[in-house]
Amino acid sequence: MRGQVNLKDAVDGTITFHDKARNRVYKLNNQTAKLFVRPRGWHLPEAHILIDGEPATGCLVDFGLYFYHNHAAFRRTQGAGLGPFFYLPKMENSREAKLWNCVFEKAEKTAGIERGSIRATVLIETLPAVFQMNEILYELRDHSVGLNCGRWDYIFSYVKTFQAHRDRLLPDRVQVGMTQHFMKSYSDLLIWTCHRRGVHAMGGMAAQIPIRDDPEANNAALELVRKDKLREVRAGHDGTWAAHPGLVPVCMEVFSNNMGDTPNQIQSMKLEDASAITEEDLLQRPRGSRSLDGLRLNTRVGIQYLAAWLTGAGSVPLYNLMEDAATAEISRVQNWQWLKYGAELDGDGLGVKVNNDLFGKVVEEEMCRIEREAGKEKFRRGMYKEACKIFARQCTAPTLDDFLTLNAYNNIVIHHPTGSSSRL
Repeated sequence: MRGQVNLKDAVDGTITFHDKARNRVYKLNNQTAKLFVRPRGWHLPEAHILIDGEPATGCLVDFGLYFYHNHAAFRRTQGAGLGPFFYLPKMENSREAKLWNCVFEKAEKTAGIERGSIRATVLIETLPAVFQMNEILYELRDHSVGLNCGRWDYIFSYVKTFQAHRDRLLPDRVQVGMTQHFMKSYSDLLIWTCHRRGVHAMGGMAAQIPIRDDPEANNAALELVRKDKLREVRAGHDGTWAAHPGLVPVCMEVFSNNMGDTPNQIQSMKLEDASAITEEDLLQRPRGSRSLDGLRLNTRVGIQYLAAWLTGAGSVPLYNLMEDAATAEISRVQNWQWLKYGAELDGDGLGVKVNNDLFGKVVEEEMCRIEREAGKEKFRRGMYKEACKIFARQCTAPTLDDFLTLNAYNNIVIHHPTGSSSRL
């Protein structure tokens, strides 16, 4: 609900924030970025609102509240490029896109705004969706701005889709980047599909963040971002993601230097070679090795992210990278996959196989490290122990849970007594 209030203030142009710790006040400039609202995925419920005794669908609550409270502003500024704009995650097929299209058309008709006023970018971040990109664009044809490469969730989806295949074990997650053949194929096919249909193909998120207290490390991080964005713009992407506002100038510089004055590459980069991309290209096994350090990093990042998520933070800077639910999911499903099939750690010369005993020892040692790094007081006040239990349970479960946050959600739901709840 606080998020909805912030969105309304943002649409009205009145949003401010007073950072008392730094004694700084933040407010909007006269010229602002376009606001894209990301509702939850179709899989997430809203347990605080019941419809016919069942939890409401989270994304419809998110969309409905935002649109209802702001449609007057959208109608007033229609044609001024102010939206509403949405960013649709986690879709797996065109039927889900068709459902969103029905929601948009109903909302436009009810609010009395022109059909097609609502615009949306769809995240292609699941393996099934990459096989239905044309169909997804078709279902949203009156509302589509384009597609976006959700690279981290895509890796997570790859593992989840092939969870029953022991020959699909991923290497350490740091080795699974956009240069892997299956990732490059997915990106190239998305660009070709979008440009063929006359819409934007957006790049993915480089996870690096600015490092203010270490100029050398900061320069190295910015160079990694620069290389990633250079790869994207040369491949044909029309724009990209930044994990942190401090990275926007770097991203803009790379895209502007390579695109000139053109707003996109829809006409200039058709990528006809991508028409020959096959199922085998999209499903090729990732190459690389597995190590104990990889198992440790997965465990440490997964627990710390989940601890932050349980206390209300959706994105967390860890070890100079921005971790979100997608990167935490990679950590979880990779641990599960390695445990399930007794993966051999062949990357550091140890040759040991991952089992519950080794994992239990790693969890114990990494919790000690987290406590050292966080400090005893922050560790005591945080929800690290609760996060550890949830993460370890999901990594060792006989059957892979669909989503980390779906299970963790039950820990943050506040149940109000029936007599004191309001009727919606």
